[in-house]
Amino acid sequence: MSLPASEPPREFEVVRDPLWNTIRLDAVALRIIDTPEFQRLRHIRQLGLAYLVYPGATHTRFDHALGVYHLARMALGVLGERGELAGVDPVDCRIVPYAALLHDIGHYPFSHALEELGEELVSADHEELAGRFLDADGIRAALLELSPDAPARIADLIRGRSASPLQGLVSGSLDLDKLEYLRRDARFCGVPYGEVDVDRLLNAITLLPEPRTGRVEIGIHEKGLSALESLLFSKYQMFRNVYWHHAVRSATALYKRLVHDALLGGVVTAEELVGQSDERLMTILELRAEGREDPASRRVAERWIPAVRRRRLPKRAMEVPADELRGLPGDAWIGARPDLRGALEARLASELGLDEGCVLVDYPEKPRMLGLNLLLLRRAGAVQRLSDHGGRAGLHLPRVSDDLYLSARAFRVFTTERREIPEDRLIALLSLPEAEAAARLAGPEPLL
Repeated sequence: MSLPASEPPREFEVVRDPLWNTIRLDAVALRIIDTPEFQRLRHIRQLGLAYLVYPGATHTRFDHALGVYHLARMALGVLGERGELAGVDPVDCRIVPYAALLHDIGHYPFSHALEELGEELVSADHEELAGRFLDADGIRAALLELSPDAPARIADLIRGRSASPLQGLVSGSLDLDKLEYLRRDARFCGVPYGEVDVDRLLNAITLLPEPRTGRVEIGIHEKGLSALESLLFSKYQMFRNVYWHHAVRSATALYKRLVHDALLGGVVTAEELVGQSDERLMTILELRAEGREDPASRRVAERWIPAVRRRRLPKRAMEVPADELRGLPGDAWIGARPDLRGALEARLASELGLDEGCVLVDYPEKPRMLGLNLLLLRRAGAVQRLSDHGGRAGLHLPRVSDDLYLSARAFRVFTTERREIPEDRLIALLSLPEAEAAARLAGPEPLL
């Protein structure tokens, strides 16, 4: 398969990959990969602290980025052979593989965990941070070979803000990132859940006009629906059994508490978190916290870093499936109000006889986890939103995805020493509106 609208590369290298076998890197990709900013991705684990639960999960953002680049070239090859790229800006066709290669360039150490701390502690998510890395001298020089506005265009693609018809390949319901990480994560975690029919999906991807606006975007042919169903269930299984596994979430909550206290104690600033690798950040925190006397820094040095290093993970004191919280006010405020979540943790620690910081409330949230806002091309030629087809060609995938999201998600309370929390007492608190819950947490009456 040949890439459209570009000259054949005169320089290339071949990388042997355990997932895709052979990945061919052209001259521009090689220049990007050789920069210090991209090499940093070798030292950021793809799944953060999941390696404490799945020992094989030590693969990195570097490996994954090469894989997404590879899939982008394949997808463009399929679209080009069918003549679907004839009306697409040739610059868009040229830059998409490099947007795929660079889509994770802004990641924090240990991947997504720090983004969960919220905007009040962490300035931006990794997509928003991508722009400053694209402006690094080496990366910018390589991208300018493609087009004078290539860095800005690629930043828009990574952030999901591009008007390009190819936006959906980089960020969307069926972007190539998802196809790659599900397969790679399952392989290295040693689980059978991430098997996705990538070849079928790549060949089912097509460019379609949005029926209401006429704007062209990435969609899928009806022939690929069964493969899309497989992708949906694979993603659900990976979230349920790997990404949101209770011990993985415990390790993630522990790491978040470590960085939270480090920020609180002035051990590190939010800006210093940007551009670090996993072990470099841990070393910085370890060295700076040692010998400091403020309570937050002492917790970092004496409690949290040893717990991560020695895998002393907090234990489940309570777990409630998200479906049982559906419709309760707390389902919303526990995520939207970190101050209330912190107050709840402090009250529970006090009532359970634990030190400050030793209770961690965890309620992972990813509303677009299984989102399928995708155009569908029917065999008869009609184009419609997948959400509008009502299941006539199979499952009603958007409705199923909502149910699977609730099934994968759980509200948990972790404690550093083994405790048990009566489920009904916290359900009663989560049943209160936000203002009443705040008053209850500030009042003298015990929660438990």
